[in-house]
Amino acid sequence: MTEDPGPGGPAATRSETTRRRLLDAALVAFAERGFHGTTTRDIAGAAGMSPAAVYVHYRSKEELLFALSRAGHEATIGVLDAADDPDASPADRLDAVMRAFAQWHADGHTSARIVNYELEALEPDHHSEILVLRREITRRVRAIVDAGIANGGFDVDDPHTTTNSLLSMGIDIARWYSKSGPLSPEQIGDFYAMLALRVVGAPPRT
Repeated sequence: MTEDPGPGGPAATRSETTRRRLLDAALVAFAERGFHGTTTRDIAGAAGMSPAAVYVHYRSKEELLFALSRAGHEATIGVLDAADDPDASPADRLDAVMRAFAQWHADGHTSARIVNYELEALEPDHHSEILVLRREITRRVRAIVDAGIANGGFDVDDPHTTTNSLLSMGIDIARWYSKSGPLSPEQIGDFYAMLALRVVGAPPRT
């Protein structure tokens, strides 16, 4: 017996596949040319489609950027939640979360570079929606910093700036990381976990 394709059937599946192709093509084009240097024709060509066909699925290249940005930020929240164990000590939590955050930005450096450094190209409503997701990311890390301060494990005078610094140094990996470099994403994760503990004045993990 064949599997029920669900609402919309095969047509819906084809539409989803086409949308995924367009997103992948937009990612490559934005990475190569930047958002402002990319045209809808560039994206359509990379996807093997006509420019007119793009508008069947996305109203503009900005809407493609928004879809990429939303998916990237939602995935980042998922990565943090999967790494964090609220029952662990704040130091162990920060170690695990920053390791996962750094490795995520190294593994997906192309996507991360676009979703973090092309924010100003988003329309106001889309920009506001992404800022909500970014605040959620900040809130999760800030909660760990605050917990470490509360139990005396972290030596932090300014939790707000410390949290922003931890996130900024992880995000910046996407700007410079290369797979041809000397460190793997796993090694980057280990290094940034150690660095994060130093930033908050906690002893390194043994």
